[in-house]
Amino acid sequence: MRILIVEDEQRLARTVSDLLRSQGYTTDICHDGQQGLDDACSGIYDLIILDVMLPGLDGFSLLRQLRSTGSTVPVLMLTARGDVTDRVEGLNSGADYYLTKPFESQELLACVRLLLRRSGGDLRMDDGITCGDLRLEPGTFLLSCGQRSVRLSRREYDMMEVLMRNSRIIVTKEQLLLKVWGYDSQAEDNNVEVYISFLRRKLTHLHSQVKIRTVRLVGYCLEVEA
Repeated sequence: MRILIVEDEQRLARTVSDLLRSQGYTTDICHDGQQGLDDACSGIYDLIILDVMLPGLDGFSLLRQLRSTGSTVPVLMLTARGDVTDRVEGLNSGADYYLTKPFESQELLACVRLLLRRSGGDLRMDDGITCGDLRLEPGTFLLSCGQRSVRLSRREYDMMEVLMRNSRIIVTKEQLLLKVWGYDSQAEDNNVEVYISFLRRKLTHLHSQVKIRTVRLVGYCLEVEA
C-alpha cells in the first residue's frame, strides 16, 4: 500500500514515514501544498496524510480541489489546528478522519488501518495476503508456501503485493512502475522486467503453484496452476 504524506515539517514527515514503513507501507513525502495536490491527483496512492498549514496551498483548499476531481482516496488530516471550526471545515472539505498533533503513534496507525479497511485495502501486521498456496506477510516481507519461505526486498515485496491484491487481473507495466517506484521515478519497463524475473525465481524456489504470466505488450497477472 502506498501512502502520500503532505507535511511541511520535514522532521515530523520523516518520523511519520519511518513509522508507516516499519509496518510494511510504502511512503512518499511532499512538503508543498501545490505539489501535494499534483501528487495526490496521480491516482497511485491508497491513502493521503495531509497537514493544513502548508506553503503554496493550504490543506483545506488542497482537499477541496482533490475531491472536485472525483477522487475518493481516503484522506487523514493530521494537524495542530484542533478547534471545532477547523475540524468541521476539514470534514466538510472531504477528509475521512481528523487527527490533531501531538498524536500517539499507535493512534495514528489505528486511523490508517481504519481508513484502509473502509476502502478495502487494509494492511495489518497480523494479516497476511494470500493467493493460491502463497502468503505474503506485511512487515516481515516474508513470502511463504507451505513450510518454505523467502524474504523479499522492498521492491520485490511492493511488486508482489500489487500482483497478489489484483490476483488474476492483468496489471500493466505502467501501473507497476507507478505503484512500486512512484510518480516521479525515472524507472523504466526494464526495471519491472528485472524484478519480475527475481520474483519468478523465488516462486520456483518455493515450489509454488502460483505463476506470474506475461501478457504480451500489456503486463502481468498471477495464475494458479492445477
